Amino acid sequence: MRIGIIGLGRMGMHMCFRLVKEKHEIVVFNRSPEKIKEAVKQGAIGSASLADFAKKLGKTKIVWLMVPAGDPVDEMITGLLPSLNKGDIIIDGGNSNYQDSARRAEFLKLKGVSYLDCGTSGGLGGEKTGYCLMVGGEKAAYTKLVPIFKALSAKEGYFYTGPSGSGHYVKMIHNGIEYALLQSYAEGFELLTTGPYKIDLPGVAELWNHGSVIRSWLLELGADALKKDPTLQGIEDFVGGGSTGTWTVEESLRTGTPSPMIGLALALRFRTRQKSSFAGKMVSALRNGFGGHETVKKQK
Repeated sequence: MRIGIIGLGRMGMHMCFRLVKEKHEIVVFNRSPEKIKEAVKQGAIGSASLADFAKKLGKTKIVWLMVPAGDPVDEMITGLLPSLNKGDIIIDGGNSNYQDSARRAEFLKLKGVSYLDCGTSGGLGGEKTGYCLMVGGEKAAYTKLVPIFKALSAKEGYFYTGPSGSGHYVKMIHNGIEYALLQSYAEGFELLTTGPYKIDLPGVAELWNHGSVIRSWLLELGADALKKDPTLQGIEDFVGGGSTGTWTVEESLRTGTPSPMIGLALALRFRTRQKSSFAGKMVSALRNGFGGHETVKKQK
């Protein structure tokens, strides 16, 4: 099949490479031309503008968006619309809010264009091992693109989740679970460093991936990181991201569904971005006030 990819960031570029290897014809567009040149070297078809991109896709256009959530998605849809025909399909493979996806699908339906929201998991390793794809939207459009989903995914790694918005909804919950898992591993390994024994952290991480009930790809990544830097001295205590976790917690509050692990993991992620916590200072001051407990004075 011939399909266009807009957005050649970390995920978009690797997805392009995988589809090229699977013998699909891939037309690419990216705001920075260097990325286009890189994709062309691997066998993709480059384009100089959105209009050129659409022209090279031919009469029936299938466009896969891998751009940041929010305004960039709407901007790309607006830019593409003049070149789209009835029956064309747009797939949003980024981490968009599911409510935005449902709105966009409704809007594009009036134009005769199908919109699929595809939650995409697999990280940078997805190019080799395949991705996990959670796809919502019109069933007929999904069925038409099964060869693409099959080529991109791991074995049994693609699934039709239901109406528009459902794909990104499932991915949002997926990411919330991911937050809690990451925090659990982090706390466990920190306890190993503060305990009474000098533990070989890379060795334990490797061990736990052989027969343990907590074995996982995340733990494999942890073992790799600890082998390179056993004390993680080369990494700052700062964790980025947070939008999908925030949406998950908001959904928990909206539906009255308890999700304390995910909520706490999100809060702790935000904590890493504070150089100094006012809340921590407040607790210290209160403890000093009621019990005379020592406060640590800030160094000038």
